[in-house]
Amino acid sequence: MPPPYAPEPEGTGGRRQKAMAVVFVLLSLVAMYLPDSGQQQIAGLLRATALRPFIAVQDRLVSSRLRAQEVSTVQAQMDSLAGLMATQASLADENRTLRNLLDLSSRLGPSFRGASLLRSGTPGSESMFILDVGQADGVQEGAPVVDRHGLVGVVREVRQQSAMGIDWTHPDFRASAMLADGTAFGLVETQRGAFREEDVLVLNGTAFYEAVPEGMPVLTSGMGGVFPRGIPIGSVAGVADAEGRWRKSYWLRPMVHPASVTHVLVGVGERIQDLSHVWPPDSAMTRDQAILWEYHMADSLRALTDSVAAMRAHLDELMGIPADSSAVAKADPTPPPGVMP
Repeated sequence: MPPPYAPEPEGTGGRRQKAMAVVFVLLSLVAMYLPDSGQQQIAGLLRATALRPFIAVQDRLVSSRLRAQEVSTVQAQMDSLAGLMATQASLADENRTLRNLLDLSSRLGPSFRGASLLRSGTPGSESMFILDVGQADGVQEGAPVVDRHGLVGVVREVRQQSAMGIDWTHPDFRASAMLADGTAFGLVETQRGAFREEDVLVLNGTAFYEAVPEGMPVLTSGMGGVFPRGIPIGSVAGVADAEGRWRKSYWLRPMVHPASVTHVLVGVGERIQDLSHVWPPDSAMTRDQAILWEYHMADSLRALTDSVAAMRAHLDELMGIPADSSAVAKADPTPPPGVMP
């Protein structure tokens, strides 16, 4: 009886593999004793025949690895450039704001003082702000808070070195107002929305038959003794409501977006009753309108620079002087970020 487990008979495939292994061992031993020139010839022959596909694959892998490193380097450079551009944009915006406040401060005189506006960020205080000036700087309760575009809010509480106020999105905000041409008066109030972005200003109490054109600036009237006369609040955006045939209310497009305000001017000392000379009615514009206007002014200056450079190049050409193409600056047709042309 044959054993239950017996070794399988060795086939031709196994013998062939052993023979090839022996041959390769012998060839390697022979190659070790060959002179250097012979070894180099054999190596070149192997690279050109049997090893050629493997060398090609290795070259492709190395090239792919190098490309990946180059892509990573370029991506890192692009990220750094994007970060630098974003930083420069924010610095340019802050510089523009500070220049505008400096110009406004020169028109307001010593009755207003510059301050930084901070938000606490706590729930329920979205419409309140903190100023880094207080009683020591002459700030009093009820002092108006303004920026270049108009009314930001009012001071409600004053401490020795700081003050707290509310902006126009606060439910308690009220301001006696009038149209820029003085034909209609009313009371500006806040209408809260489901989200902060939906908060709007409403001008109430105007006469029903009074024609109020859309886009008309609305200014503080000076009545009530809280705000001086002539501070821009908003511009008429349309009819909000009509009660019977004796009163209308209008939506206002605010001059100032409180969430974007970081530097302001605060009233100090004796209050001025009329500030109409500081914000002439024909110069009142919203923040977005002002940014767009500044962009168009800068674009016009760039276009003028291009024209002057082109004329100079033409004169140089007539006089036989080689033209410098790098001297011609191209105008940037892209509008500022976040502002529609």
